Amino acid sequence: MRIPFNRPYVVGSELGMIADAHARGQLAGDGYYTRLSSGLLKSSTSAEKVLLTTSGSTALDMSALLANFGPGDEVVMPSYTFTSTANCVVLRGATPVFVDIRADTLNIDENLIERAITKNTRAIMPMHYAGIGCEMDAIMEIAHEYEILVIEDAAQGINATYNSTPLGAIGNLGCFSFHETKNISCGEGGALLLRDTEFVRRAEILREKGTDRSQFFRGEVDKYSWVDLGSSFLPGEISAAFLWGQLLEMDSITARRLAMWQEYFVALKPLEDSGFLILPTIPKECRSNGHMFYILMKDEETRSSFINYMKGLGIGCVFHYVPLHTSRAGRKFGRQDRDLTVTEELSKRIVRLPLWPGLESVQEEVISAVFGFAESLTYRDRA
Repeated sequence: MRIPFNRPYVVGSELGMIADAHARGQLAGDGYYTRLSSGLLKSSTSAEKVLLTTSGSTALDMSALLANFGPGDEVVMPSYTFTSTANCVVLRGATPVFVDIRADTLNIDENLIERAITKNTRAIMPMHYAGIGCEMDAIMEIAHEYEILVIEDAAQGINATYNSTPLGAIGNLGCFSFHETKNISCGEGGALLLRDTEFVRRAEILREKGTDRSQFFRGEVDKYSWVDLGSSFLPGEISAAFLWGQLLEMDSITARRLAMWQEYFVALKPLEDSGFLILPTIPKECRSNGHMFYILMKDEETRSSFINYMKGLGIGCVFHYVPLHTSRAGRKFGRQDRDLTVTEELSKRIVRLPLWPGLESVQEEVISAVFGFAESLTYRDRA
């Protein structure tokens, strides 16, 4: 593929930091670069505590453990999300309850959450799609009324805000991903953001195989032992060192992605005005991080034709999630709250365009190809 859908970005300092991590003599987790990275994330989000994890998925797994989900519990979430949002719930024996999304942002429809809540509901798990914040004021109000938790799946949301508050730091718990497809990456990695002090001590224990090892190294206990559930959720120093190099350039990376996002939006606006496609919407209370640029075609057939057309030109474009409530595992482990018509319709029409630092030199070619496809359909319809 001449222009891939994604290309992992390297800022240039990562290899030197990995070498420095090796020279420091500690490659296991919670070393020098882990402390630097988690400290920067803590200061930039104002979270009470930030713990690096091996992935966004394991950050979600930790949040489910901290919430003490179990059989009979229910967790409200969008169906239009990645499997990890639901998996962490199902692994604890609880049930994901899928609700529909908004047509403008593709985020969970906050107006449909309350009707999905039952006496068994333990939490709401909004997922900030494309780095655009969900309607968190309404979600937090509902959670407060029903005395349930809010766990933000902010895998795509680093360095984005809702009403000036960083995504991931609004709910009780928040989860970032540093997968290679995300804005900030270390190949595989994540972070758990804790806003409530009540979760901090136990989160450290869960992350360290169920031991109080962190307290031991701080001198708070004279030995460490197995005290709770847990697993090895912490990344090694090589990953943390790579991540530190990326985090230092977080603002510049975000600025580049936002510039490309805006270039797409302005250039393709005439196609929206003509009714050929629909562009993304960013509510006024949200500041995006430029994670993704998608367009909505008129139907699934047009989308498939478009993806094949772009592939023929050597340009990688892809669709996104298969709604969880329609999947085999989703039907087995979860339940849907009434019809999810918006989810089902838009999931068949969405297509994502390439967006990664370095695309700037060929972005005009991608834009021209989109117009070329539109013109080819117009010519075909006239023939």
